[in-house]
Amino acid sequence: MTAQQENNSALAFERADNATLQILLTGSWCLRDGLPSIEPVLDTLENDRALKRISFSSKGIRRWDSGLLVFLSKLDRYSKENDLQLVTDGLPTGIRKLLDLAAASVETRDRTRHIDRANLLGRIGDKTLDWVDAVPQALHFIGESLKSIGRLVSGRAQYNSADALFITQQVGPQALPIVSLISFLVGLILAYMGALQLERFGAQIYVADLVGIAMVREVGALMTAIIMAGRTGAAYAAELGTMQVNEEIDAYRTLGISPMDYLVMPRLLALVLMMPLLSLYAGLVGIAAGIVISVTVFDLSAYEYYQQTVRALNVTHFAVGMMKGTLYGVLIALAGCLRGMQCGRSAQAVGQATTSAVVTCIVSIVVAASLTTIILQRLGI
Repeated sequence: MTAQQENNSALAFERADNATLQILLTGSWCLRDGLPSIEPVLDTLENDRALKRISFSSKGIRRWDSGLLVFLSKLDRYSKENDLQLVTDGLPTGIRKLLDLAAASVETRDRTRHIDRANLLGRIGDKTLDWVDAVPQALHFIGESLKSIGRLVSGRAQYNSADALFITQQVGPQALPIVSLISFLVGLILAYMGALQLERFGAQIYVADLVGIAMVREVGALMTAIIMAGRTGAAYAAELGTMQVNEEIDAYRTLGISPMDYLVMPRLLALVLMMPLLSLYAGLVGIAAGIVISVTVFDLSAYEYYQQTVRALNVTHFAVGMMKGTLYGVLIALAGCLRGMQCGRSAQAVGQATTSAVVTCIVSIVVAASLTTIILQRLGI
């Protein structure tokens, strides 16, 4: 039987043997030309249950586009639903590859639906196993990072000093505007809320103690770390993840260059060097914001505020703030680089690695802030 179009695209089919229906494709199979209907083929398959296979002959096809793929996809879906074997050896190579790709996409969607239907306990178990597997991977990564730092100290690290300076510039000076804005606003909030409460007791001068100690010791480093987690930690994960997708990291290994030395170690050092300075800067900006609120809203003089701040602060507070900033910098760099190095080989994996890096950074920062505050308080520091 044959279905013929005016543009010479033709669909014919015949029995190749008792169990095989051979489809003959000829002419131009393009959407703009109009295509034969698939219904005659389906009717033949419905009426003759002895047919178990479908084969093709495409030697007469002059040109084709997605119209042919749509036709074959419908036939492929029908064959799977009715336990028929689709033999694609007679089709053009390009069409066979597209059909394989379409089948893989359908399989992925089916697998996703199956996962979505899994019971709650099963999903919890899978997540727990993922976390258990992640612990040795993280410890291994931390160990490799320490070995890379050791090679740097001994002068055996393989890295580009120009790249390291560029990364340091991105992490430090280029982060000043956003750190300044957030720190100033946080300082305003602390000063205003603190002064409102202290004003009830006529002790609004002590807002200088509140803002100074809080910004220098705790809040400055914490807010800077959260900013850098979203700004720099995500950037590290995206950069390394994209390099993983493009197989650049594999190329480094092939050339005998350690990715830990060349990619991870400069990023780690950049944050370790810049985070204490950014934390100190954030604390000073917060103090400046406190002065603005105290002078403009609560009629305190700038000199009184300055003198009270000097009396409240000491070297220990600055040291604690910079120490916390350094710790947060290490956590951000390790989390961002770890997620980037663990990234899969697709664009979706890069997005997932970036999201995971930000979440890991913020969680680790909050946990570290809580633990260090408790420990230092117990030690009387």
